[in-house]
Amino acid sequence: MAATYPRIPYGEADIRRIRLKGWLYVDKTRFLHRLEEESYAFLIRPRRFGKSLWVSVLENYYDRTRADEWHAVFDGTDIGREPTEDRSRYVILRFNFSAFDDTLETLRERFEAYCEMAIRRALERNADLFPDAAIRRILAPPAADGRLGELFAYAGDHGIPLYGLIDEYDNFANTVLAHHGREAYESFTHGGGFYRNFFATLKAGAGESGGALERLFITGVSPITMDDVTSGFNIGKNVSLRSEFSELLGFTEDEVRGLLELYRDRGAFDQDVDATLAVIREWYNGYRFARGARGDLYNTDMVLYYLSESVPNGSMPDNLIDVNVRIDYGKLRHLLVVNREAGVRFNGNFELLRNIAGEGGADADVNLSFPLEELVEPENFLSLLYYFGLLSIRGESHGRTRLGIPNQTVRRLLYGYLRDGYRDVGVFSVSHYRFSNLVVDMAYRGSWRPALEFLGEAIAAQTGIRDYLEGEKVVQAFLAAHFSLIGHFLIHSERELNKGYADLHLEPFLARYPDIPYGYVIEIKYLKRGEAADEAVVATRLHEARTQLQGYLADPALRRQHPAVRHIGVALVFHGWELAGCAAVGGDDTGG
Repeated sequence: MAATYPRIPYGEADIRRIRLKGWLYVDKTRFLHRLEEESYAFLIRPRRFGKSLWVSVLENYYDRTRADEWHAVFDGTDIGREPTEDRSRYVILRFNFSAFDDTLETLRERFEAYCEMAIRRALERNADLFPDAAIRRILAPPAADGRLGELFAYAGDHGIPLYGLIDEYDNFANTVLAHHGREAYESFTHGGGFYRNFFATLKAGAGESGGALERLFITGVSPITMDDVTSGFNIGKNVSLRSEFSELLGFTEDEVRGLLELYRDRGAFDQDVDATLAVIREWYNGYRFARGARGDLYNTDMVLYYLSESVPNGSMPDNLIDVNVRIDYGKLRHLLVVNREAGVRFNGNFELLRNIAGEGGADADVNLSFPLEELVEPENFLSLLYYFGLLSIRGESHGRTRLGIPNQTVRRLLYGYLRDGYRDVGVFSVSHYRFSNLVVDMAYRGSWRPALEFLGEAIAAQTGIRDYLEGEKVVQAFLAAHFSLIGHFLIHSERELNKGYADLHLEPFLARYPDIPYGYVIEIKYLKRGEAADEAVVATRLHEARTQLQGYLADPALRRQHPAVRHIGVALVFHGWELAGCAAVGGDDTGG
């Protein structure tokens, strides 16, 4: 029997294919009216947030050669009910730079070949406007910037309006930067580099009086390359932080609820809608792209991934983190470590990342643009983490933007980067298998001490890590990074409980593991290496921590949310890198 519900277009980025086949589509076309007010626009969003699908919407809406299918694609949408005068008006020039690898020896050759193909395709689709002689003239120059120049000149002379679409403009540049370093990256983004010349020609085509490039829309995940190739995006508007476009990509909670109810009502989704929302809110929500935005957004890919896995299988996905939303550690490595003659070492960005993991965020205004060379500035690095989707706007603090970790998915990615960093620099690595089993024992047996002693013994044996465990928040992030190795707990740092903030809350993930009987609230006290740490001092700090834990555990929300779970408070005192003392509240002090 054929399915009676619309197909879930997970991984699909062609609006024509989605609409003609009757697949699921969450209508965002209302934003076309506002976007038409910006002739040249630049939008940054994290990976897998629907950027390519939006570019496809623009292509199909404005392409003059797709006019015959316009109604089939857009009837029933917001823009279909109220179209603009510019629909089906333009010659579309579309580029997608996501498919290039980082092979330097052939990078320019492949770039030029791809651009030649994209330009030729636009000309041949609009052969009624470009006679053969004009096509030969436009394609005659050997480089993309020359071909674009000829195209802009001919189109300008003949009144042919052009709309340029560039998807993932910074993809291959970021890949080269990550794998080959700054010098290789700058070879084509600075000076007379071929990529810089490409954008210089776009600027010229858009900036000239009567220029043929009437509109330009560019997407990416970072403003760095744009700043480097254009010395500032001064041919148009970076709309990434503007509240009127905050919901252009991503799903609101009402939209997500509507999707769940749609598939439930069609008999394809038998999970409780409210319970499912609670899960995916924890894992996929929390993105906000403007200080004036009305609310948080869900990651588009994550929601469709959940549905695509749940509908045929009847249960939530085994792995709630879609591998496609991960940012490889390799793409961040060059921002976190430096290579020196004495070996690989962390730089200040790693310390900043570690503090974010411990504190849950940071205060910093998001910068619209900055060149690569200025990433050493903490505010620019924080801005980059925001653009990557690793931080999101959470409000204001003393007149500055409060950036926070949006959800459990991102939190676990950040913890993974910390573990990868420690291993990469060669200062700490443990058996994930052994430690994960000990954390499972914490969840099911209330046995918390063996896991902590295991880490303590590993730290003592691997002396390199000792220099990096300085301060309470650093220790907190270190512990959280390793507790996150298993999915049995939701990890919360600085969790508000009973008008206080617990350092760590290991909340049982009951939606997935309903039989977990134990949860943990952990309070850490830190003594500097030079401070006295005799028994009396350690006992005093343990008493302070246990008093705080008693307050946290008295929060009625813990019992209300998890009535069948026994929460154990664990007080830890670290003296430098050494675990000097530990005790429990609400559980066996032996913890074995």
